Amino acid sequence: MNKTPDIHSIPGTFVFDKEHSRKGYHLNMFCMSLNDEANREAFRADEKAYLDKFALTAEQQWAVLGREWLELLRLGGNIYYTFKLAIFDRISMQAVGGSMCGLTEDEFREIMLTGGKDLQGNPRNGPNVLGDEK
Repeated sequence: MNKTPDIHSIPGTFVFDKEHSRKGYHLNMFCMSLNDEANREAFRADEKAYLDKFALTAEQQWAVLGREWLELLRLGGNIYYTFKLAIFDRISMQAVGGSMCGLTEDEFREIMLTGGKDLQGNPRNGPNVLGDEK
């Protein structure tokens, strides 16, 4: 019997399927709007007022204003769109990834360069994205 795995049961993972896409549509359209210089200037001038132009939930607005990267994904954001906000802030992908894992940018970069292992080649110990010990 073929049994399709439950992709929504993967801990710490937000699968960007059609339901998640619908949930984050306005959030992702806000992020896409940052492609335009005039929109970036308007957002820079008054972030809250600019966000009010989009049909974001209060939770989505809070996540944008607080730059809560993992929450943006949980609330329907697509990493490719939400990263436009990081680019706006001149934040690297390593800094965003690190903040999602409770690491500094340098710690996250080191882990990526070592395939998730410390400098001695041992699997990284410590909190994962969910805050659980590995």
